[in-house]
Amino acid sequence: MADEIKKKPAPKKEAKAEAKPEAAEKAAAKPAGENKPAKAPKQSTAPPAEGSALAAEAPKPAEGAAPAAGVAAPTAAELLADDMAGKKIVKAKGAKNIVSGIANILATFNNTLVSITDMQGHVIGWSSAGRVGFKGSRKSTAYAAQQVAQDAARQAMSHGMREIEVRVKGPGSGRESAIRAFQAIGLEITTIKDVTPVPHNGCRPRKKRRV
Repeated sequence: MADEIKKKPAPKKEAKAEAKPEAAEKAAAKPAGENKPAKAPKQSTAPPAEGSALAAEAPKPAEGAAPAAGVAAPTAAELLADDMAGKKIVKAKGAKNIVSGIANILATFNNTLVSITDMQGHVIGWSSAGRVGFKGSRKSTAYAAQQVAQDAARQAMSHGMREIEVRVKGPGSGRESAIRAFQAIGLEITTIKDVTPVPHNGCRPRKKRRV
């Protein structure tokens, strides 16, 4: 009986001994570098050489990029002159060959009218904000007055107009911009007069405008 009791724990030791080779087989089945993450290749911080492939792929500044800080930006007068230089003035069929004339600018709060006449007062060319294509509140802007003056000046220049006298009437915002447009398009301005009517305690004035 004593021999049988001593022999009983023997199978447990064998089971443990059998389990060890199984664990060794599992460890051998795993690849060597499975658990370790692969190291990324190091990137060099040095600038690429001139003849290398990286230098060829380097981005170049775009052609339409903004100019450097040292370069002066173009002025408004230069941009206006470039805009007007793009449109050519064609000589009219029945050209009257009038060299000098008078430009009458009527600038009100709601519209801008420009008419160019000869020295006797016969109209050669005229334009208004509505004719140029503006509607509503845009008719009274300074930009609309500039376009109106350009349109009237082209009509007069097609008849040979080269120099003008400017007569301005009204309190609108298009007074100065119309005169600058005449100068930028190529007309020579000899005189500028303000012919806005001023009352001398005559008739009763109109009611004050509400803004």
